[in-house]
Amino acid sequence: MILPIIMAGGSGTRLWPLSRGNYPKQFLKLNGELTMLQETLTRLDGLALSPAMLICNEEHRFIAAEQTRQIGVEHNGIFLEPVGRNTAPAIALAAFKAIENGQDPLLLVLAADHLIQDVSAFQLSVDKASILASQDKLVTFGIVGDKPETGYGYIQRGEPFADGFVVDCFVEKPSEDVARHYIESGEYYWNSGMFLFKASRYLSELEKFRPDIYAACKNSIQVQKCDLDFIRVDRVAFEACPDQSIDYAVMEHTHDAVVIPLDAGWSDVGGFPALLEVSPQDENGNAFKGDVKAVDTKNTLVVSEDKLVATIGLEDLIIVNTKDAVLVAHQEKAQEVKAIVNQLKAEQRSEVTFHREVYRPWGKYDSVDNGERFQVKRITVKPGAKLSVQMHHHRAEHWIVVSGTAKVQIDDTEQYVTENESVYIPITAVHALENPGKVDLELIEVQSGSYLGEDDIVRFEDRYGRVKG
Repeated sequence: MILPIIMAGGSGTRLWPLSRGNYPKQFLKLNGELTMLQETLTRLDGLALSPAMLICNEEHRFIAAEQTRQIGVEHNGIFLEPVGRNTAPAIALAAFKAIENGQDPLLLVLAADHLIQDVSAFQLSVDKASILASQDKLVTFGIVGDKPETGYGYIQRGEPFADGFVVDCFVEKPSEDVARHYIESGEYYWNSGMFLFKASRYLSELEKFRPDIYAACKNSIQVQKCDLDFIRVDRVAFEACPDQSIDYAVMEHTHDAVVIPLDAGWSDVGGFPALLEVSPQDENGNAFKGDVKAVDTKNTLVVSEDKLVATIGLEDLIIVNTKDAVLVAHQEKAQEVKAIVNQLKAEQRSEVTFHREVYRPWGKYDSVDNGERFQVKRITVKPGAKLSVQMHHHRAEHWIVVSGTAKVQIDDTEQYVTENESVYIPITAVHALENPGKVDLELIEVQSGSYLGEDDIVRFEDRYGRVKG
């Protein structure tokens, strides 16, 4: 049995402002109608697999659950890391969970933010790898590179072994000259960060080479708490775990590492030049997404979320327009977007973490306008969804229904509010909003008061487990 483990953590800072702390690249539609997480799940169709297990952090749990629901994919639970501790501990949690009931599946470890264009080639490589993993090998997938890429680590192959090769060594990100030598030699592959091995085999090697990580993960998973689709472990025990990648912790030390070559149009979309490369291009090498008009423009990526972007006489640029931020960069400097992100973090700017449009388990809201004592939001509530029963100490709210029907609770009264009707919620009133209908509920919320922060919410009841005990 093969159990896919989908690693859906990470911040994707090199794709800011598309990717933000609360909505990173694995949840974005970067190359089609599906998000990267959804593409990762759907490319497993046709393989003999168990439903996947997802691993993400607490802040992204509802996004991950909703995106699996949207495409009708079953899963084996969503592991929530209390804190980020890199890939070796995350995979260990999944491995311990996988063997809980006396089973010992093969774990197919995949990142949720990779693009693979040739799904058939990928699935064939998985079939080959599964044979070796069943023989207690720890298999990694090496990408057949077509250029001297300096942004990836490399895997040097050794002697042939069945459909793969013994791993000679793992190599850090090289200089361009060294990377060119690697590609020309034909003996090196890009390190994809994808693996296949028995759960028990991984744990035994982890215990051998990093007993501290093994012990911390074992201790943390002994205290599990499950609610809805989510699996939580002991936070204190997991915080004591060292931060370490699977490469450093296990793969560079084990004597049973095998690499399977993978030539399937793979990309980790690690930056905007990579996004341009994998996007459909016009005759001038441009890739446009959104409302874009261009004159005398070449080799340029333009992404616009909400307005017309026009370019004239440009070449080799990256232009990204979101509802609350605009990035303009030369492709040669695109990797330095992390410097902008670091500046925003230092200034505690909200744009580094939040989009103007914020997703919640019940739907989403878009912060349309704000001032010193007011804020306007467009709120969308999914059919059957309900916001928490709550109150605010510092703000009143006025709701105007644009479409759909709202069931509104204010203190001890309930009422239905329909299109073109409105309702007022005074400061300190206990209230709730629910969509009892079959279509999305759209409304405009006008907040007014002395403090309008999201932390001015006292929750009394919440079907999504957000009431603090």
